Parts: sequence; C-alpha cells; structure tokens
Amino acid sequence: MAAKKIIIDTDPGIDDTMAIFVALRSPEVEVIGLTTIYGNVYTTLATRNALHLLEVAERTDIPVAEGSHVTITKGTKLRIADFVHGADGLGNQNFPTPKGKPIELSAASFLVQQANLYRGQVTVVALGPLTNIALAIQLDPEFSRNIGQIVVLGGAFAVNGNVNPAAEANIFGDPDAADIVFTSGADVLAVGINVTHQVIMTDADREELASSKGKFAQYLSKILEVYFSYHHDAYSTRGVYLHDPTALLAAVNPSLITYTEGVVRVQTSGITRGLTILYNKQKRFEEVTEWSNKPSVKVAVTVDAPTVVKLIMERLMDS
Repeated sequence: MAAKKIIIDTDPGIDDTMAIFVALRSPEVEVIGLTTIYGNVYTTLATRNALHLLEVAERTDIPVAEGSHVTITKGTKLRIADFVHGADGLGNQNFPTPKGKPIELSAASFLVQQANLYRGQVTVVALGPLTNIALAIQLDPEFSRNIGQIVVLGGAFAVNGNVNPAAEANIFGDPDAADIVFTSGADVLAVGINVTHQVIMTDADREELASSKGKFAQYLSKILEVYFSYHHDAYSTRGVYLHDPTALLAAVNPSLITYTEGVVRVQTSGITRGLTILYNKQKRFEEVTEWSNKPSVKVAVTVDAPTVVKLIMERLMDS
C-alpha cells in the first residue's frame, strides 16, 4: 500500500515533538508538511521549533507553513501552556536557532493547496487549537470534501477537562474554530483526553529511552524533565500522558482505537467555554435546534494503550 500522506498541525511542545518523531519513523505514512499554531507556545516559536525538529531529524525537505497568531474571532488573549513544556516549548534546552525558514504560504493556504493536489488522500493530524483548519474551511468551500480525514487531538468526552473541569486545552484554545471543524462535514475523528489519559509513559519507559542509542530517544530524554515534573505536580502521577503521539498513531493505524459517531458541538462562551458535547442521535427531538441537521463525526472511546506505548517506544529507539 502507498504511504498515507499526512500534514501535522502542531504547536511543539514536548509531546508534539514525540508525535513528529514517531511520524517520521512510521513507514505507513509520508509527512508532507508541518503547519504551526499557538498553544504550547506562541505561533512564532511553534514555527521555530518545527523547523528545529526537522533539522534534528535531517528532514528539512518537509515544508513548514506558519499558521495563525490569533483565534478565528481575532482573539489575541491566548492560553499558552509554557508551564507544561518550558518557556521554549522544548524543556528549556535553548536549542540554537534553526537555519530553515517557513514557506511563503500560510498554514490555511497550504492545507487548501495540498487537499486540492491530493484529493481525498491527505490526513491532517491537528495537535493544537483548530484555528488553521477552520481558516482552511472558510478559505475553500470544497476543503471539507477534498481533505481525506482530520484527526483532532481534542475534547474531553464525559470526563473532566485539563484546563478546567469543562474544557480540554486544544478546544479551549479556540472553541469557535473547533465548532466550525466539527460541523464542517469533513471526515473528522476526535481523540480526546478520555482516551489519551489511558496512554502513559512511565518512569521506567523514560529510563529505557535514555539508555537507547536512538537519536530521537536521546533528544527526548533531554527535554522530558519539565513534562514529567508538571505531571507529577498536577496529577500526582509518576508518568506522563502521551496525548499527541496517541492521536498521531490513531491516524496511522485506526485499528488502535474504537469510536462512536454523532454530532459534536462546542460551547463557545461562559463558564463551560470549550466543552465538547456528543449527541449520539439515539433520540429524535421534535424541536429544531443547533444540533439539527449537523453532520456526524467520529469520537474515540477506547484505545489499545499497551500497543500504542510499545509502538512509540520502538519507533523512537529505532532512530
């Protein structure tokens, strides 16, 4: 089979780094571009980190398109999770400035271009707030039909969020954009923290990475300390959640998860801003509401966590 073409929309980020490296070591996929977005860091730094990671991986042939610096509603008060990933997004290692530059196209324009070029063949793996994807949908009315699939790392379906009890970070980052994506009619798979919190890298896994000769494993060993410290303080756990690589592997190998289908809407204001609600369509409502006649999406409900961790470890150590 031909390798699946993927674009990773990313805000690197320690677990984004892991996802990017796993993708580059996955023979099942061809990474055709990175697009950048705010989230773990501001967009400018996300672009710098994406270029840096491709230099580390010796894959500067992969284009980087810089994304939006503001939300879909032009909001500039962004939530930046540098307390999770370090001020530089990469564990406070202060790596040298990359030599590469982003391409001239914006992230949204690049997404539209690639979806048109390879109709039905491109999967977008969205690892940050969904602003770039929503902008692509607004830019080209055909984008939702031309894109193969959008795998969203986002949502907290029937569990508490990780920004506050209602909201997961990526959806909270731009809830209006998320609602546009979920109701766009594209083939969307949401991989929420109800699933990714089951996929944990333990202290023992970290030690195994550190003892490996794999280039990517060695790089990650340097940057993981901040991430482990945050999890220890926030969750009282001796391990870290592997959000981004889990979503990436769900795109690479859909058999690793099971999912349900229904309409997803996002609360865009108030105390529950960023809340994702799945309507399972088991009841037909008489009234016409904001849920009526909206397309269904897929929402992950289970994950084969041991296999996901095993694949991540193998691919990082064999690098």
